[in-house]
Amino acid sequence: MKIAQGEGIAQEFKRCGSMPEPDTFETICSFANRQGGSIFLGIDDKGNILGINPKLVRDIERNIANVTCNPNSFNPAPAFETERISTDEGLILRIWVPAGPSVYRYKNMIYDRRADADVRVCDDSQISLMYLRKQSIYSERRIYPYVTIEDLRPDLIERTYDLIRLRDPNHPWLSLSREQMLRAAKLYSRDRQTGEQGLTLASVLLLGNDEVIGDVCPAYKTDAIVRRRNLDRYDDRLTVSTNLLDAYDQLMAFVQARTPDAFVLEDGVRISARNIICRELISNLLIHREYTNPFIARVVIDNAGIHTENASRALFEGRVTLDDFNPMPKNPVIAGFFTQIGRADDLGSGTRNIYRYSHLYSGQEPMLEDGDVFKAFVPVPHETFKSDDGRVLPYTKQRDGKIHENDDASGGDDVDAVIERLLSKHGLVSSSEIAQEAQVTSRTVLRHLTKLMQSGKIIAEGENRNRRYRSA
Repeated sequence: MKIAQGEGIAQEFKRCGSMPEPDTFETICSFANRQGGSIFLGIDDKGNILGINPKLVRDIERNIANVTCNPNSFNPAPAFETERISTDEGLILRIWVPAGPSVYRYKNMIYDRRADADVRVCDDSQISLMYLRKQSIYSERRIYPYVTIEDLRPDLIERTYDLIRLRDPNHPWLSLSREQMLRAAKLYSRDRQTGEQGLTLASVLLLGNDEVIGDVCPAYKTDAIVRRRNLDRYDDRLTVSTNLLDAYDQLMAFVQARTPDAFVLEDGVRISARNIICRELISNLLIHREYTNPFIARVVIDNAGIHTENASRALFEGRVTLDDFNPMPKNPVIAGFFTQIGRADDLGSGTRNIYRYSHLYSGQEPMLEDGDVFKAFVPVPHETFKSDDGRVLPYTKQRDGKIHENDDASGGDDVDAVIERLLSKHGLVSSSEIAQEAQVTSRTVLRHLTKLMQSGKIIAEGENRNRRYRSA
């Protein structure tokens, strides 16, 4: 909890009765206009936790969603997400507001964040500076005045309507013309500095034909590679440089066909954790990347799992964890479009889903790291994988410069015996120590450790690299 830090440019405390007060929405507006931030409902100005009524929390969340999506209140609607935090003193509701791509108005007033205050902005020069600040942050909003609607693919625009209709038959975009829909989706914009207006980089990437995409963004492409046997080059490869809708479909099909769809139960219902993970990895790869950077985005499938990497415009560098996680949109217009067509969920949900379903899928933690290059890794189950012709084959590993098929599946009794011996000798032992002693891969050890934990024979202590195991 960050209460001890007090209120500041990115943190605000609010009392909350049955419903949020109007000044809560002023802060939402100011955070969206500045650098984003967290609003904690149920805390007074001094940092004392007063809590909110748990019976009303759902109504409060619904009220926030209704007000922010109401065009009579907000123009345009800012993104946000909520998090319930239980404490000994009471329930707190956190509202996370990311910095948005537009200049936001609440009840026709513009609010900006200065220190720990929400300030009304009325001066035209200050408003112009806000537009300039927004334009410089998000390259997806770059305007191309000589790109016309004829450079967009009509079939993609119709597919957009179809995807929206499947998700919400009453969606307001369905009643709009093509030109109106492009404006509503922020794909047609105006530069407040030069007065230039037209279609943006986001519109070209989402709906443009391949020729205009190549002209506007010549370095854009995504490499999908399978590297299991030929570790120096690749076993299979797909290069994608088309619009983001088709790119999503092609990359999803490529990764799904080459990774196992393990049996996973969630609340007693079988689900495809593999498909959920692929969806989050691919949508993140396409949505949250810096397209003006010539760095080639990649998806690599190897014996360990699925790796992705793409150019980023990060506000911090380091590992992304759920303990200290403040999602920031890299391309909010593209992200909003993907959300409307059902290819992505709310901001931040992708990271939570990757952590949640990685545990269900393989029993291991993913690795997410942000910086100039955003990197993600999700382990896959280690028993089998799908070959190019659809056959299910044993996984392989490299040892002494040679490939050994199904090597991890052997010696199960020996691995269990090594675990038992090391636990008896040392009390606490790590997976790497077991792997070294048994002369097998860490994946094999983790598979045996997971089975022993499920049977109640051993207990894990610590997290990540500090995790150790002891007898139950």
